[in-house]
Amino acid sequence: MKAVVCLIVVFLSAPPFVRADDQTISLPELIQGAQQFAQDNLDTNVLNALPQVNDEQVRQFLADIQTQFQGDYIVDLAALRQTAQTVLPLLAANEETQPYAAWLKAHMDYLEVADEIKISVPPPTIPSTNQIVPPVANPPPQKQREIWVKQVSTEPWPEGAKKYVPELKPVFAAQKVPPELVWLAEVESSFDRRAESPAGAAGLFQLMPDTAKRFGLSLWPHDQRFQAEPSATASAQYLKQLHDRFGDWRLALAAYNAGEGRVQKLLDRYQTKSYDDIAAHLPAETQMYVPRIEAVIKQREGANLEELSAPPG
Repeated sequence: MKAVVCLIVVFLSAPPFVRADDQTISLPELIQGAQQFAQDNLDTNVLNALPQVNDEQVRQFLADIQTQFQGDYIVDLAALRQTAQTVLPLLAANEETQPYAAWLKAHMDYLEVADEIKISVPPPTIPSTNQIVPPVANPPPQKQREIWVKQVSTEPWPEGAKKYVPELKPVFAAQKVPPELVWLAEVESSFDRRAESPAGAAGLFQLMPDTAKRFGLSLWPHDQRFQAEPSATASAQYLKQLHDRFGDWRLALAAYNAGEGRVQKLLDRYQTKSYDDIAAHLPAETQMYVPRIEAVIKQREGANLEELSAPPG
């Protein structure tokens, strides 16, 4: 239970937090809100198990979680699933933390798929005494694409998609980007424009502050990342720039998630122009992010990512 509560605090705690209404919320205020919710909703035994934490501990927990998502092995994410299921309703019940609940909800599929992979992949051979147990290998890219097609095939449209897909497809088309890529927002935020990540990304398309400013968005006095059309415009412009650079939508999406510098270094190191050749060397989240978007576009639009083309004109 202690680990659960620690993770609750982590998701409340990337300092300094700024809500969509631009009111800065301090770390103590967020923790106090979580503790008040616990007092109102949890039983005495749970309350007695609540640990005392300070700012330094919270930041360390946050660093640990970011490390998990940026790690090498997908199955390592499986350990977060049960805790995340506990954390999610607590975040959703607190007004100040609902943006982080929106972010976590959009990322639950990663944890579910990681858990399924952990169950389905045979454990590594146990070495002889005093040898390190080898990690569980990641599924190859094609296998991951198959896994995500199965995962997405039973999922309904996110509620916000009914509003934002027809509204934002013309925005993507105006930037000479395939309009089907508007479904990026399902993977990034589940079409909830309130979503904020612990790392600082925000909005439908989870733009980081530097990326948002790079493509002309204002972060103050009103953060345009939380506005549907401006954020869609910036996202489409960034995707076009990435595709112009890499000439491939899988690579462009990998760069959108992991950073263009990292993708370029891997392409140079392995002397390739293929996503599949570098996939195993990308962060665990990115390894699932690209096939997840492929599967979403296939399910929602009946289109193949690699066959998408920009609108004429």
